[in-house]
Amino acid sequence: MRFCLLQGPQGLEFVSIPGDHMYQFVALFRRLHKEMDKLTAGEKPVLPTVIAEFNDLELVSYDHSVVDGLDYINQLESLFADIQEENYPLISLLTEIRAFQAQLEYLAEEEEN
Repeated sequence: MRFCLLQGPQGLEFVSIPGDHMYQFVALFRRLHKEMDKLTAGEKPVLPTVIAEFNDLELVSYDHSVVDGLDYINQLESLFADIQEENYPLISLLTEIRAFQAQLEYLAEEEEN
C-alpha cells in the first residue's frame, strides 16, 4: 500500500492506494486538473492538488485520517457524475474515473477472497 498526500479546500487529505496503482491515481488527477478549465458547467468541483506519494505513513495527529482509495474514487465519481455539463464531453473523464474505480473494486474483492 502506498499513500498520497493531497492539498484540498478542506486541508490535507491522505489516501491509501495499492502500490501498483499509485501512478494511475496521480495521472488521473493530472488529467482532471488539465481538463477542468475546459468544462463550461457553472458548478465545477474544486480538486485537491497531489502533493506527495510515499510508502509509509504514521499519523500522530487526530485531526487527520487515511481515506481508502476506493472510497475516495467513489466520492470523486459521484462529484463528476453530478456536473451539469453541456459542451465538454464529460463522459470521457467519467470513463477514466470509472475504469480506475473498477480496478480498485476488483482488487478489494480479491483481497476478501
